[in-house]
Amino acid sequence: MSEPIDSLGAFDPRERDRGLAPETSSASAAGRYVLLDVFTDTPLEGNQLAVFPDARAISEQRMQPLARELKLSESVFVLPAREGGNVSVRIFTPTAELPFAGHPVLGTAFVVSCALQQDDVTLETKIGSVAVRLQRESARAGSGWMQQPVPTWGPYEREQELLRALGVERAALPVEAYVNGPKHVYVALETEQAVARIAPDLGALARLGEIGVSCFAGAGERWKTRVFAPTLGVPEDPATGSAAGPLAVHLCRHGRVPFDQEIEIRQGAEIDRPSLLRARIGGTHERIERVEVGGSAVIVAAGEFLLD
Repeated sequence: MSEPIDSLGAFDPRERDRGLAPETSSASAAGRYVLLDVFTDTPLEGNQLAVFPDARAISEQRMQPLARELKLSESVFVLPAREGGNVSVRIFTPTAELPFAGHPVLGTAFVVSCALQQDDVTLETKIGSVAVRLQRESARAGSGWMQQPVPTWGPYEREQELLRALGVERAALPVEAYVNGPKHVYVALETEQAVARIAPDLGALARLGEIGVSCFAGAGERWKTRVFAPTLGVPEDPATGSAAGPLAVHLCRHGRVPFDQEIEIRQGAEIDRPSLLRARIGGTHERIERVEVGGSAVIVAAGEFLLD
């Protein structure tokens, strides 16, 4: 009986465009990858993502070097499901493996949706299963919403060092750290222009350890953010899905956004990769029940590593 991973191994977006039947040899899938731009519907914007749709023939020792070779914010290796999902995934930055990340989950879910021709996809990550509901708008473009893990949070103990590294005198809200797999620290500024002007000391940020730093400002339904994660090999991230959910939680907790209101989060303009993320939080101040993050994705290329 065919498994979902077999359909992933045969997936080729070019063949679907030409109306051809995909190849079915899993051996032919070794080294093949799909390149997407995520949190955008415009090719060559958003956050780049490489997805290896069938990584069964890729050794664990080779995954990190492949991610380092690609030099994207993240690369994803798709493997057979083990706990009832459609597939399992392993996510790598150029320097480290992540237990969960947002734009890799959304982008990979879109590839899985295209290969399996279904709208509801569940990916098994290292912190558990993540459900994604997708809408395929063409053979290579679509959008979706993911149900993210509810983060934990608390005060960030190195606040003054962080503010110095950012060149910021003070934050407009408490500086807090959220963990939903990765650890993100949130620094609110007074205006979007102040966010755009930030020129951080990346070396000083790196000395704070494996964190992503989200600097943000806005009001109502519209927010702007920039995210820096130099220790993970990502000096500035074009779009950070794993940070968008906790940002929305942070805004709800501190009374800047009502619960259940959808917000827009814009990111990446300063590095010429404009991105649009959407988020909404269900629950109350006493209990966060649901963290949803959505956006678009578009397949822009397909390639193959020739290593054997």
